[in-house]
Amino acid sequence: MPARRKAVVAVLGATPLALTALAAAPAAAHGTMGDPVSRVSQCYAEGPESPKSAACRAAVAAGGTQALYDWNGIRIGDANGQHRTLIPDGKLCSANNEEFKGLDLPRADWPATRVSAGSYTFKYRVTAPHKGTFKVYVTRAGYDPAHSPAWSDLDLDHPVATATDPIASGGFYTFSGTLPERSGKQLLYAIWQRSDSPEAFYSCSDVTFGGRSGSGGTTSGSSPAPSASAPSDEQIEAGADKSTVEHHGHGDASTSADPTTAAVAANEPEAAGTSENLAETGADDSAPYLAIGGAAALALGAAALFASVRRRATGDGGRHGR
Repeated sequence: MPARRKAVVAVLGATPLALTALAAAPAAAHGTMGDPVSRVSQCYAEGPESPKSAACRAAVAAGGTQALYDWNGIRIGDANGQHRTLIPDGKLCSANNEEFKGLDLPRADWPATRVSAGSYTFKYRVTAPHKGTFKVYVTRAGYDPAHSPAWSDLDLDHPVATATDPIASGGFYTFSGTLPERSGKQLLYAIWQRSDSPEAFYSCSDVTFGGRSGSGGTTSGSSPAPSASAPSDEQIEAGADKSTVEHHGHGDASTSADPTTAAVAANEPEAAGTSENLAETGADDSAPYLAIGGAAALALGAAALFASVRRRATGDGGRHGR
């Protein structure tokens, strides 16, 4: 086979490999509300294979167990602030993602965190910190918890918490807010819109008004639903290998002390040295982006080489013909 033809074959062979690398870049998951406990966190804490509460059993029956192992991946990659446009009523908790459809089930018995009106400290469990803004909304008075929430159920004009670029520590973003007067079962809806990407993350947290303000814990007294409880660090680490999304652990200055990120730090020695910079720039999932960029460059280079070889072959043919 002539050298030029071999070059063409090599180029054509490299191009699909480059495109395959583009498609194979891993998805990166980033977090969910930890306090008040989100629905997906609650069901994961109960155990994906055998949930204890009726609501979580129903969620698994509807959507399967994988959604719970992928607990930190309720997201829209190109949201860019267009949340109401992209997420229809009744699908807020899944962010219109079919994998998480079990979280949208209209039930009044979702396990709930007991809260009271007044100041509240929110804790957002994060596995890959990024710059961005958190907004937390509460349902309006009179909300019916037996129905899947719609946008009109939320008091969008008065978020109960707003935080821009909080610092991640110990595996959480922590920020303060104020809960209004409400009674009975309500829902808190959190949106984390990144500023270094159009990507956004969503979570639903069921709450029952009447507990200690700002604690997020349970108190004495009856409740229409079981009390919510967040997964432990050990549970999160134990289920990470069953997730279909990446569980980044860097970007947090306390990476080495956080059990949920220790495994990542052990496999990525450079993470500890660059964690603060990554948290500041939001560049913690640069590896997938670099892989995509490299694959794209390879594809473009292959196309350019093919064109060059073809021009040379055409030119040689013209000379031979004279």
